[in-house]
Amino acid sequence: MASSQNNQDTAHSSSDPSIYQDYESKWSTLPSDSAGWVQRAKDVAAVLAPDAAAREKANRTPRAEVALLKHSGLLKILGPKEYGGGEQPWSVAYQAIREVAKGDGSIGMLLGYHLLWAFSSSILGTPSQITKWTALITSQNLFVGGAVNPRDSDLVITADPNNSAKIIFNGSKHFTTGAAVSDLIVLEGSLSSSSFPESGGAHIFAYVPTTDPGITFSFNWDAIGLRLTESGSAQISNVVVSWEDALGWDASTKQPLPDILGVPFATLLLPTIQLVFTNFYLGIALAALDRAAAYTRKSTRPWPYLSGGERETVAPAEKATDEFYILSTYGTHHAHLLAATALVDQANERLSGLFAAYAGNHTRDNRGEVTALQRGEISELIAAAKIVVTDVGLKVTTDVFEVTGSRATASKVGLDRFWRDLRTHTLHDPIAYKRREVGRWMLLGEIPTPTWYT
Repeated sequence: MASSQNNQDTAHSSSDPSIYQDYESKWSTLPSDSAGWVQRAKDVAAVLAPDAAAREKANRTPRAEVALLKHSGLLKILGPKEYGGGEQPWSVAYQAIREVAKGDGSIGMLLGYHLLWAFSSSILGTPSQITKWTALITSQNLFVGGAVNPRDSDLVITADPNNSAKIIFNGSKHFTTGAAVSDLIVLEGSLSSSSFPESGGAHIFAYVPTTDPGITFSFNWDAIGLRLTESGSAQISNVVVSWEDALGWDASTKQPLPDILGVPFATLLLPTIQLVFTNFYLGIALAALDRAAAYTRKSTRPWPYLSGGERETVAPAEKATDEFYILSTYGTHHAHLLAATALVDQANERLSGLFAAYAGNHTRDNRGEVTALQRGEISELIAAAKIVVTDVGLKVTTDVFEVTGSRATASKVGLDRFWRDLRTHTLHDPIAYKRREVGRWMLLGEIPTPTWYT
């Protein structure tokens, strides 16, 4: 399946996939263990980091960067080995997202969203749907985007008047991260009351080819950060989907399957993507401190003046790395990032363990055994991790200028992109609501009611 390049893209500047062509053969052998997969992610970051600021400024549709992810094999890190995947746990996939984000926050975000949408069938689908989509996505090394922004109006799903075995999606989405450079898109919509009066507006998720002529992209993503995520709007016009591909639905009765969509496990899609966010936030923050430290060692000058007047007995520092406030700032942020990393890793392991024990596949399906309390506990751990990383990350990406100096604000240095990337996405859903949610859990023992953001 070829990657989508709709005709509206012809007037829009895209990066050239051929610039990374050599990596297709260089990385043709997949890593054999978890450490190798994390190293592969670090290798991708090492390719992306040197010109990340320049590529961000050019703001071209990231077709080359997606090709690099394909060459690396990271798109199929979660996929079963029988289909050519890495068969790694989510804990390793989250580390890979974080490492790629260190090199380029936008591309770490694209990898994270892809892994979430590629895995969606394992949360929402029937065993046969899991097999179908996991095999296709993994064996063909497909990149998956999504048109599932819940703050927009739902896509409207109507019956196909010409074929009762099919449904039709219509509508628009303001944010569609990665969809314009994808091979498949996850669509989500609600059943129209006119076509399905007894449905109560029930929701359906489905994969569709990005090349469907009813899908058009505006290429209008122009935020201050994460500029290479191609997260702009899309129009969905008369996109036809088979009832067989409605994830978690019975195609014959046209009803949701309660043992799949009516259990707490089906709501794990939301904590999973919240932890995707948290890991690429952490990668951005870690990279900001590392980049600043490299600049400080090489270019920051010590301050030649003291403020103590005649009673001052300490001489000015001879080099920036002797400055008390610089050492103190780096020490504080390094310590806070170590703590944040430990918390995020704990959340990664907990959610990964839940999926390892309960995720559906073609050999077993015990998803119904996950309790609301299990789901709530992991959701609150993830929320706590996101709070900490957001607070620490925004502080670090602001304070790096205090320890690098005025010359570090030069555009060519590119330190500003870390704050812009983090600030852009930390507004995705208000962190104040996460604080309230965790507070209710800590104080009252209340687990959150599953929503599009919890």
